[in-house]
Amino acid sequence: MGKVDVKAVRNAVYRAIGSRVVVKANRGRHRFDVNEGVIKEVYPHVFMIQINDSEEDAGKTVSYTYTDILTKDVQLQLCTQ
Repeated sequence: MGKVDVKAVRNAVYRAIGSRVVVKANRGRHRFDVNEGVIKEVYPHVFMIQINDSEEDAGKTVSYTYTDILTKDVQLQLCTQ
């Protein structure tokens, strides 16, 4: 995993700021969290997604690193709507 790979992921996430995404996060032992949210902030090493999937998670913010995407611990999919 080189700097070019991380930079490409960072640029792709940066271009999607404000976009609605579906996040599938691997929590280990065949457990996955699937949430829908909006990419709110992008930093050099992490990005923030505001989750608004259900009433109990309203306003919840989660952060992920770009290497999470490269290692496939987190999968992002842009929503078409």
